[in-house]
Formats: sequence, C-alpha cells, structure tokens
Amino acid sequence: MLLWSYFSVVLTDPGSVPPNWGPAMDEERGEADPLNGSDFNGSQPDPLNQRIRYCRKCNQLKPPRCHHCGRCVLKMDHHCVWVVNCVGAQNYKYFLLFLFYTFLETSLVTMALLPHFIAFFSDGEIPGTPGTLATTFLAFVLNLAFALSVLGFLIMHISLVSANTTTIEAYEKKSTPKWRYDLGRKKNFEQVFGTDKLYWFIPGYSDEDLRRMPALQGLEYPSKPDFDSQEF
Repeated sequence: MLLWSYFSVVLTDPGSVPPNWGPAMDEERGEADPLNGSDFNGSQPDPLNQRIRYCRKCNQLKPPRCHHCGRCVLKMDHHCVWVVNCVGAQNYKYFLLFLFYTFLETSLVTMALLPHFIAFFSDGEIPGTPGTLATTFLAFVLNLAFALSVLGFLIMHISLVSANTTTIEAYEKKSTPKWRYDLGRKKNFEQVFGTDKLYWFIPGYSDEDLRRMPALQGLEYPSKPDFDSQEF
C-alpha cells in the first residue's frame, strides 16, 4: 500500500488548467458569456473584482484555489521533493495515504526492533556480528526518527483537510478568521477522500464520486453563500 500510494502521487498529474478555461459567467457584471484572457487586454485584472484571477506567467485565467509552480496547478498544496511532483487537487489524497502508510511501516519496524535496541543496554551477551548489531541499531534510530517526523507532518495535513484548506492557503489566509470553503469536517473530508468508504484507504476514487463531485477534479468547489465576496 505504501508503494502503491507513493507511485500514485509521483505519476499522477496534480491537475492543470484546461486550455481556454474560463468561469461560466462574469459574476461581477452578471453576464452569461464566458470570460477569456482577452477580456483583460493584456493588463492586470481589476483589483476590485477579486473573484476573477489571472496568471501573468501562463497568460490565462486561474480557477479558484489554483497557484503557479512552473505551470498553474489546481488546488496546489506544495511542491514535494520526495515525490518529485507538485501535490494538488488530483493527487493530494494519494500524498496523504503515502504519509499514512509510511508512518505505519516505520512504526512497525521500530516496534519490531525495539527489543533488540533495549538489548544493547543490557548486561547479557548480544548475539550477532558487530556489523549486524550496528545495522540493527542504526535501523531502529532511523525508523523512529522517520516515524516521528512523518507523524507530525501527517497531523498537520489532517488539520488542513479538516478545515478544507491547503498549505499555501493556510499561509495566505492568516488574517482571515473565516474560510469560505470550510463546509464542516465531514464535507471537507469528502472533498479529498470521496464519499465511498471502500476507497478511503486506497489511492483511487469510485466512478460515482468522480461523476458527482467536481471538487475532486479541482475546478469547482462549493462554498458558503455568505462568503461570495471573499477572494479565492
């Protein structure tokens, strides 16, 4: 499960903006015609209309919660050097499962090696060659260190999922006490893991969830209606 989750997050595209993407309508002007980059005439969008975002590096409109990292990534969380990929809307669940199974694996190895580690400090004779003993000692220390560090990272991301935010958004909205996408812990969790419980612990989604939940694709996100004026 660890390897399946790891290669899923490595090989899955985090989500990119479709060509010529635009919001369904200009909500500021109330027009039904789709917007496109030419509406800005090469200039920066009106700062008063904060619902419309434009990437000057990609020269295209940006969907909600999208950020630039070499290209515009949908609901970008961060760029992870461990998986050599950006973590975004379409592989964030796989990244969380990778953390979860890494924690389980390193914790299991740590517990298995614990009796051998304790034996180092006993007065009795320890079986094995010096090389084997050194390898066992080093393996215990490294697995314990990885388990603790991954646990802290996992706890941080669990808190982000419960608030329906990303690492980047958590930094950007420090001055915002309320968050427009926070729909409650249950719905926030489902926007990352889906509603089908059979798929919660595997790197994938059911066809029904992919069809019913646009948030899993990274282009549309339900929000609180009383926060429509808040910036994406």
